[in-house]
Amino acid sequence: MTDRATKLVILDFDGTIADTQSLITTTMMQTIEALGLESRTREECARMIGLPLKETFTRLIPMSDEMGDMCEATYRRLFDCNNTEGAVTLYPKVRETIEHLHDEGIAVSIASSRERKSLDRYVDVFGLRPFIDLVIGADNVCHAKPHPEPVLLTLRHFGVDASETLVVGDTAYDIEMGKRAGCRTCGVSYGNGSVEELQNAGADYIIERFDMLEV
Repeated sequence: MTDRATKLVILDFDGTIADTQSLITTTMMQTIEALGLESRTREECARMIGLPLKETFTRLIPMSDEMGDMCEATYRRLFDCNNTEGAVTLYPKVRETIEHLHDEGIAVSIASSRERKSLDRYVDVFGLRPFIDLVIGADNVCHAKPHPEPVLLTLRHFGVDASETLVVGDTAYDIEMGKRAGCRTCGVSYGNGSVEELQNAGADYIIERFDMLEV
């Protein structure tokens, strides 16, 4: 820990707290195949993680708005089938670090492009509920990341200034969201984004392991 006066840490979920890449990319590829769309590689699918679900497909493949809705609905159906016990795991030292932040009196929240119901389920499954003070999903905002609304909503909830807040994520979308809200940002290199992408987005610093987090 540093002597910086951080009162709030806002965490991304997919690729930052939990390793969901294989589950997400497999389900995306199955969705594309099921709807007869032009195929995309696992790596191309992974680069879309962090965006709202419908947008992951409309950015990945040129398509109509109606087809985007079909992709979203098909993905959700297939995801429920694929999301078996053990398909998603926490990254090393995540629980211990979040618990330590909580014990230090630092508020910890989640801001994700995943829907709130899914986030709440994972928070409970991983036993993080006692240490997470707020969960913001894509369905809790009008504008998802990289728009700063999820962070601004969180700041208002806690009555905390942006200068007292650290936003942590694995993609450029997370970093851009935090920077646009006026917060300090930390990129994690073990998730879905590359170090270069995190640097180009303006991350204040980048870590290789979650327990290297400095507040």
